Amino acid sequence: MANLVDKINAKQVRKDIPEFRVGDIVRVDVWVIEGKKKRIQAFEGIVTKKQGGSVNETFTVRKKSSGVGVERTFPVNAPTIDKIVVIKKGLVRRAKLNFLRGLKKEYKVKERN
Repeated sequence: MANLVDKINAKQVRKDIPEFRVGDIVRVDVWVIEGKKKRIQAFEGIVTKKQGGSVNETFTVRKKSSGVGVERTFPVNAPTIDKIVVIKKGLVRRAKLNFLRGLKKEYKVKERN
């Protein structure tokens, strides 16, 4: 039974997603449906956490919009995600950057090679 589940999960996993980590600045292009129209909307920010694995993997992106912090959680394998572009590779020492919620100033991330 476990083999069957693994085969089904392998079909669902997307292969076109680039490798990214917590602390990276990414742009996620998402399909948005408004009435009968479909368009792509970009959401750009820092990856604050990644969790799960395989088909159930999700990641959270945080950005500042008009001085207000906005977080959005995306499933990695969702069909609504058109593409993910890694803009800057960040070097952080934490697995989850939840402390960014309480900061007043903009957080600067060191760049890794």
